[in-house]
Amino acid sequence: MNTLDRRTVTKAGLLAAVSLALTPTAARAAVTPPDADLVLRLPAPTGPYGIGATVLHLVDPSRNDPWEPAIGVREVMVTVLHPARTVRGYPRAPQLTPGAAKLFTDLAPWTRGLPAAGVDWAATLSHTHPGAPVAPGPWPVLLHSPGGGDARTMGTSLAEELASHGWVVVTVDHPGDASEVEFPTERPGRDKVRPTVFLRPPDAEQFGTMIDTRLADIRFVLDRLEALPGPLGRALDLSRVGIYGHSAGGTTAAQTLYDDPRFAAAVNLEGYLDRMDGELFPVARDGVDRPLLLLGTDGFRDARLDRSWGALLAHPGDRTRRRQLDDADHWVFTDYAALVPQLHAAGLMTAADRIGMVGAIEPKVSVRAVRHRLRSFFGRRLPVVAAK
Repeated sequence: MNTLDRRTVTKAGLLAAVSLALTPTAARAAVTPPDADLVLRLPAPTGPYGIGATVLHLVDPSRNDPWEPAIGVREVMVTVLHPARTVRGYPRAPQLTPGAAKLFTDLAPWTRGLPAAGVDWAATLSHTHPGAPVAPGPWPVLLHSPGGGDARTMGTSLAEELASHGWVVVTVDHPGDASEVEFPTERPGRDKVRPTVFLRPPDAEQFGTMIDTRLADIRFVLDRLEALPGPLGRALDLSRVGIYGHSAGGTTAAQTLYDDPRFAAAVNLEGYLDRMDGELFPVARDGVDRPLLLLGTDGFRDARLDRSWGALLAHPGDRTRRRQLDDADHWVFTDYAALVPQLHAAGLMTAADRIGMVGAIEPKVSVRAVRHRLRSFFGRRLPVVAAK
């Protein structure tokens, strides 16, 4: 099997495993690429702070990679987005690195309804300025875990929004199940740009490995943040830490809150709280004593989600709340909320595929609503106090 075939099969298998459907062939045939490649735009953050960023390549020598044992260690790529003292002279970064954009272009047709051509995925700019100096803190910290099959870059807009309002947001890639992760260099056991390793939908044991690996990744990242030197390390208020995540990342966020007392609050954006065999994760079985928001959509709601979320909500005195975004679907919690309507408007996606990914809701409504929910939730539990 050649490289492209392996990668596309890989992406298809993982998306099926996390209940994200593939595109029907007929739907792909219904769109025609424009003459020039479309450049997509991310919505601007609304907060008072410019955003700086530092990318970290973290290596955990105490663990091996569960998907590629030849690597010999567990590697994690993260981006630390922070309020900046100034962004003047620091250009905006692209949403995707060139290597990641190339692989994402190959994989895009296997994600529900995304076009095989007609988009320059490398040209979308973020609103983040790498290298910009951190504003004096200390700032509360939020960790972000993306959905299964998604890289951390597909949570850029929400992370920027939170950082622009005074949180330091640490977006975490989970190599092996993330669609594509670009490292600074290649090493034995992997290429410089690493695709997901699944060649077929994971069974219950593999799903458990995915979640357990993510939980360990998050603990490791927070450990490393506690030892981060320099101005950025001094700007982090690690006595006030929260976590949020989408889909498998939402599962990770909720269970992390249960497992690790260093986390004060969490948001689960439509992640199941049970394993594939129906066994509840401990957070749903036992409840949690710190604030947890379960935020879902009407388009993705099903009996399994209701059962696992309901088990958690049934605990007396539990500090969990459930909220729902209507006329929406599963990927509305990612950058696709803004990007998919642009693809549809350009004739690169069908209306059915747009609704299947993010729902009929307009991005000016969905983006604002999701941002407001997380700002409000974390604003009460981990409030930002501007430096004097």
